[in-house]
Amino acid sequence: MTEKILVLDFGSQYTQLIARAVREANVYCEIIPYHKKIEFDSSIKGVILSGSPFSVNDNEAPETDIREINRHVPVIGICYGAQLTAKQFGGRVANSSKREYGRALLHRVKDDILLNDVLELSQVWMSHADTILELPGSFDVLATTETIPYAAFKLGESANPLYCLQFHPEVYHSIEGKKILKNFLVNICHCSQDWTPAHFISDTVERLKKQIGSRKVIMALSGGVDSTVAATLINKAIGKNLFGVFVDNGVLRKDEFGQVLDTYGELGLNVKGIDAKKYFYKKLKGKKDPEDKRKIIGKSFIRVFQEEAAKIKGIELLGQGTIYPDVIESVSVHGPSMTIKSHHNVGGLPKKMHLELVEPLRYLFKDEVRRVGHELGIPDAMLQRHPFPGPGLAIRILGEVNEKRVQLLQKADAHFIQALKDHQLYATVWQAGVILLPVKSVGVMGDERTYEFTAALRAVTSVDGMTADWAHLPYDFLAKVSSEIINNVKGINRVVYDISSKPPSTIEWE
Repeated sequence: MTEKILVLDFGSQYTQLIARAVREANVYCEIIPYHKKIEFDSSIKGVILSGSPFSVNDNEAPETDIREINRHVPVIGICYGAQLTAKQFGGRVANSSKREYGRALLHRVKDDILLNDVLELSQVWMSHADTILELPGSFDVLATTETIPYAAFKLGESANPLYCLQFHPEVYHSIEGKKILKNFLVNICHCSQDWTPAHFISDTVERLKKQIGSRKVIMALSGGVDSTVAATLINKAIGKNLFGVFVDNGVLRKDEFGQVLDTYGELGLNVKGIDAKKYFYKKLKGKKDPEDKRKIIGKSFIRVFQEEAAKIKGIELLGQGTIYPDVIESVSVHGPSMTIKSHHNVGGLPKKMHLELVEPLRYLFKDEVRRVGHELGIPDAMLQRHPFPGPGLAIRILGEVNEKRVQLLQKADAHFIQALKDHQLYATVWQAGVILLPVKSVGVMGDERTYEFTAALRAVTSVDGMTADWAHLPYDFLAKVSSEIINNVKGINRVVYDISSKPPSTIEWE
């Protein structure tokens, strides 16, 4: 039984960072809503209470019984988790007159294994609006800052340790924060740190064998990291009983269809390629609204996929490359968030096809998926590919999508991506691509006047796509790319660079 840490989510923007920090220490963890009942067993080694946008004194403040949790396992409360602990144990917490936000220096006042090897005046990151005015009498202060008298504290007498931090150890700005979390995991919860990619692969393959047995699995592959790694794991478990389908929807990148099929062949995957370009172009004809285009591509894909699935007898299961952020976002702490734009996924298929789901990656973060893929021997060229939207180039062509415009964009995009690779910039960028604008402008090429389209280069840096900054690419590089596109792609005579960050902008234009 794999040992694990539970992270109770009270709605903090940093909750995923806590989980990632735990996973980086080779300890498995799961994020669960604060109100979910915990069924304790020997696999659960400890619980982390996350931060929250709420004040503990709000009428609708999220609560959980910390005493009851601590009766079973060690607990550490972070920010809101610390303030809620102080309140439940009889301390006094009040709204601060000003938000305590930013860097602070941690001064140790008592030795404790939680702070083993943490330097005096180590920088930590504060982000809270509540202040603990009075600590419960049963707690000992471990550390302070210049303005926070109770930066770190613990319950004095307890069968299981109970720690609290008023700063965020999981964020980058807390220099030794991950060391503190590792002390909690190893020295206090006694985790063995054996959760590695190789461990995950062996456990997952055995679990898949039990789940699937001799049944057949069908899977829609996209050429992306998630679906490829998921398919490779399923293939290790059941071999040729996995039937992959890779659909050319007409809006893939240049030469992508053939290149991806070749890679699948090298990996020994049983994948059928479907050329459905004409069908998708017909459905997209005359459509300009981004949501219309997304929905048309989604529905058209489902139809093509269903037709292929009907040709295979005895299919009972559907493989998917669902990863942990997708799972977390679908289980909101305070209800579903507003949809900014619909996401194209094959998640609508099971309802229509009555298939049981097989999701080998549903508890992995993106960087973990890549590490598992590397362990499986998947080529780095595929593992390190930038994220690519489900609707493909259709949402990078503003306005109507047709074959001529797709080919125009494919050529421009290929020049940009290859240039990033040639100049060793591809790995420094999280996602890049070209957007074809429905704007024509006058140009001069030789002695001729041109009236052609404008292309926008988009490149961003990010950790997980939730926020992103525009990539500060060198001017001489941008000049070279612009010149290459204008000189080699007939139909584009102007290139611009998008310097918008997310938020307020989105990474894709549609």
